[in-house]
Amino acid sequence: MNSAASAPSVSEAAERYAVDLRRTVDRLRATGAAKLAASFSPELTRADAAFALIEVMAERAAQVAGSERRSVPRLTDMALGDQMAVIGRELLIAARAQANDDILLQTADELLDLRRRI
Repeated sequence: MNSAASAPSVSEAAERYAVDLRRTVDRLRATGAAKLAASFSPELTRADAAFALIEVMAERAAQVAGSERRSVPRLTDMALGDQMAVIGRELLIAARAQANDDILLQTADELLDLRRRI
């Protein structure tokens, strides 16, 4: 049996989500502490905006996987990129397992919006 032929294909939604996740994570990692902590509307800071999206992503991952939501610890501002990478990967795995492209597209839009604002 040809394993390449039986491997599941990556949906366009998953590809778009993965690209937006990587770009947003890279942006957070490259943003300095002072800028992350600076005043930012409507959230208090850019870090708060990033963390709010991380919490949403964790909630969606739990919903899609059919598991209980876990609380997301608030790490230092400089760890938000790493935290988003981990939570974002969990969401991608859960959504792909359930073929839930809609949640990936919605989250990709939110990642793009966050990246544009920070």
